[in-house]
Amino acid sequence: MVKLGSGTGYVWAFTNMMDVAYVFSETREASTPRNVLGDFNGILVTDFYAAYESIECQQQKCLIHLMRDINEDVLKNAFNEEMEELAHSFAGILRPMIETIDRYGLKARFLRKHEKAVELFYSALAKHDYQTEVGISYKKRFERNRGKLFTFLRHDGVPWNNNNAEHAIKSFAELRGGIGPNATPKSIQEHLVLMSLCETCKYRRVGFLSFLRSGELDIDAFMVRP
Repeated sequence: MVKLGSGTGYVWAFTNMMDVAYVFSETREASTPRNVLGDFNGILVTDFYAAYESIECQQQKCLIHLMRDINEDVLKNAFNEEMEELAHSFAGILRPMIETIDRYGLKARFLRKHEKAVELFYSALAKHDYQTEVGISYKKRFERNRGKLFTFLRHDGVPWNNNNAEHAIKSFAELRGGIGPNATPKSIQEHLVLMSLCETCKYRRVGFLSFLRSGELDIDAFMVRP
């Protein structure tokens, strides 16, 4: 969220491994990501914000967000054995996946072997009759997102978290502190154009100032210049 002279607005960050694009909108409605992504048919990596549910494409939910939520609820419910067991079980299947990624990268031919552990996890989850409200809530959450938690096991190059977008949002948060109280949608959008270029240059290890001074309009074209 960003404060404006006449109210508030919202900034969305869209990233892949090479590019960053910031988009301003006046609301947090799902229409913004839908309009930006258009007929996108790749795999969308997101957090658990409900607006993304209406986007019709394959998705991978950020497992760092999920693990963070679980750990927070374990701390909040210190004597809840159900949450401790659930956290232990989820960490038990996630840890070997991360070890595989660290060794081989995001390669489906190495990651597919973990699908059996996922099936066993869900089989145990289905049989478990949770009694506490927080336990029941997580069982429903896992079941509701079953098709979106482990997509990365079946596709090359799909990250298991949305760290790229998180870093992009942090970069904007640093700028937000310097935005004056009389900011307008137009001024924010102008800032975001420059930020999109700046962050994309960082991703590609290109000097932002050098790119601006070159007069080039295309970063790809700038990168192949002598």
